[in-house]
Amino acid sequence: MKKNILYRRPLAVINTLLFVLFVSGCQHDLLDSTPYGQTTSDKFWRNADDVVAATNAIYSPLLDEDGFAHTEYTFDNSSDDMVRSGDHGDAEAQLELFTFNPSNSHIANTWSTKYEVISRANAVLINAPSVSMDKATLDRSLGEAYFLRGFAYWRLAVIWGEVPILLEADVKANNFNKAKSTIAEVQAQAEADFIKAAELLPVVQDAANLGRVTKGSAYGFLTKLYVYQQNWSKAIEAGTKVTSNASYKLASSFEDNFMLATENNPEILYSLQYEGGWTTDDSPAFYHTPGGLGGWGFHEPIQDLVNEFEANDPRLAYTVFQPGDEVTMGSSTHTFEVEDTRLTGYAFRKYTNFTESGDMSQSLNAPWLRSADVYLLVAEAKIRSGQNGDTELNAVRVRAHLSPKTNATMEDIMHERRVELAGENDRHQDLMRWDKAGLINIVTHYALDRGPFKPGRTFIKPKHYYYPIPQREIDLSNGVLVQNSNY
Repeated sequence: MKKNILYRRPLAVINTLLFVLFVSGCQHDLLDSTPYGQTTSDKFWRNADDVVAATNAIYSPLLDEDGFAHTEYTFDNSSDDMVRSGDHGDAEAQLELFTFNPSNSHIANTWSTKYEVISRANAVLINAPSVSMDKATLDRSLGEAYFLRGFAYWRLAVIWGEVPILLEADVKANNFNKAKSTIAEVQAQAEADFIKAAELLPVVQDAANLGRVTKGSAYGFLTKLYVYQQNWSKAIEAGTKVTSNASYKLASSFEDNFMLATENNPEILYSLQYEGGWTTDDSPAFYHTPGGLGGWGFHEPIQDLVNEFEANDPRLAYTVFQPGDEVTMGSSTHTFEVEDTRLTGYAFRKYTNFTESGDMSQSLNAPWLRSADVYLLVAEAKIRSGQNGDTELNAVRVRAHLSPKTNATMEDIMHERRVELAGENDRHQDLMRWDKAGLINIVTHYALDRGPFKPGRTFIKPKHYYYPIPQREIDLSNGVLVQNSNY
């Protein structure tokens, strides 16, 4: 079932909300942010409908091309799973080849979108508590605002490391030109927001609100954050709140997570919710579906990823289109061919469904956190802290009808994460955090020639662990923002 939180709002409500949120003009740069929290209640913030509409608006930038629909996925082109295959030229090539600089347009645009989410979340956190409304709706709305702000800070910490933190007090003081906080401080803010979200959000959403975030969303990202921090006890504690809760159970079949009819199943802890005809045409489906099947095909798997799957792993067929596959497109069938792609002859199947008329569907959601990810993170936390992670690892393997592991190792975790989460924007970051922990040598790993579409590349440590702050933000700050090291 598709959620309704972003799409079917009455036109009058949408127009009012857009006026309130963009009253000073649609400024996207951090230092040009509109002080949304100062909007007066006679214009908005009058009742529960206004609060819900404003909360819905926090989600909206995430669906934008420069939010998460496309630009975020280009960071994973750097991994050993895929190759850039679009026509966006130098910006994407720089990311894949580790030649990017502070003027890269993808880096700049996705920075802006994340601070847009933070700004809208702050507006709800400032204004919603003063609105007369029922407690359940207020708690849910505040929980969503905390979660989405935490999610934005989490991604900012992962991509840039040190960034400015803007909170409610800064909005009230019109204080947007702030210096960077440390990585630890940004992670701590994300942690605090996720914890608060977990307190306020429901365990599950009812049918009318399916697709909104839940307690499981917050606990899932807390697990991921703690694993990145190598805080194993907290990772296991937070992750167990997902793995032990039937409300977040694994889907009966891996492919259920990528099918229109089952896309909001209990395993989906957080996903970008798309609806054909209501959102933009810039969904991940367009960017991942190859040209021969009606998309743009900007991200293509390479042979190295295909080779990683075990011979009897059904996830390969659900993850990758290969030459010779019979693709059902409405009432017709198409035999997938190398010519359907731009380069490699492979395409990601996870993001491709078709309408009854045979067109590529714009309505397929894009998962950003699944319970399977959390199971594997808990397994990793246990193994790296000297415990046994077989239970969580094997839950994922058995779902895929594969034989269970005994006394699983980190090599088993690395393999399982790669094949389970292929194309879901985790691989490059996984490799970097494993390198920091001394589990792999990322310089050697990326220097390896992986075929005609993925030659060896030069990864420089520690420079390429984080991306440069967009130069336009440095310029706007008049010296307050300092560029990340080595750029």
